[in-house]
Amino acid sequence: MASKLKKHERRRAREDALSLLYSSDIMDADVATLIDEGDYPEDIELGEYAESLVRGVKEHRDDIDERLAATSENWSVDRMPVVDRALLRLAVYEMVYVDDVPVSVAINEAVELAKIYGGEDESSRFVNGVLGRIARTMEGTASDDE
Repeated sequence: MASKLKKHERRRAREDALSLLYSSDIMDADVATLIDEGDYPEDIELGEYAESLVRGVKEHRDDIDERLAATSENWSVDRMPVVDRALLRLAVYEMVYVDDVPVSVAINEAVELAKIYGGEDESSRFVNGVLGRIARTMEGTASDDE
């Protein structure tokens, strides 16, 4: 699916997914319910890829949050800035569960989005560091399987 979309279309899908994940977190609402009821900001164009990202993050959130907790030094997942948390969840989902998105692309996209939307000046460095550590653990697991 992702490979059929152009780069700017995938970026837009990630931005929309990020916005919806952020909104659900702020409103403390189930993201699938927001999608099903169409209860999200009008500027979000929830295309097929964006929806698959959001639903994937929801479906695998426990695993994603475990990975984040294990690799984000000195930060509990609940204490992370909301935008960073949503962005990290989105990127980890793509890194782990979306086969046609290379890990490096998921990381680069997340870092770029953190530069634009991150709440802190250091947001992009934080996102890059956490995702880099997760990527290294994934590489270690892959080589252990061989």
